[in-house]
Amino acid sequence: MSDDNNGKDGAATAAPPPSPQQQQAQPRLRILSQFIRDMSFENVAAQKGTATEGKPEIKVQVNLDAQKRAEDQYEVALKLKINSRMAEQSIFLLELDYAGRFKVENVPTEQLHPLLMIECPRLIFPFVRRIVSDVTRDGGFPPINLDTIDFLALYRQELARRQQQQAATANVQTHQA
Repeated sequence: MSDDNNGKDGAATAAPPPSPQQQQAQPRLRILSQFIRDMSFENVAAQKGTATEGKPEIKVQVNLDAQKRAEDQYEVALKLKINSRMAEQSIFLLELDYAGRFKVENVPTEQLHPLLMIECPRLIFPFVRRIVSDVTRDGGFPPINLDTIDFLALYRQELARRQQQQAATANVQTHQA
């Protein structure tokens, strides 16, 4: 029986090292920096002197944005809006705009958008989670530990929403003609 990995003398042969062109062609993603672009925390309950006993309803909204900043550099922003309410009364409102600057090399154009909108937010999310936890705790509330966000599912939902919007626009244009 012959083994394709064995040389003529039966010893295993290693694959040749990649050439400089092959190494250069490998996709690369690096975080260059991360920062809070904007943050606001309003402790509405304390301002109004409202009692906060019981379990509040917490609503989390997530938005993503990506922009090219320089050659092979992109800024990806993860924007959160967290609203805590109890019995129609606002308890607190936290708005956080957290961004990361990424260097992206050798990624095919058709794969760039999914990379920026799925993988980049996934890389900065643990830092966002920590900030949210610290700010809510420092604001006088139990810390909010955000559940992991499925950025792939968000990306697919946004694609589906855009396709529906395009279909509706095309349908309206067809009926107007």
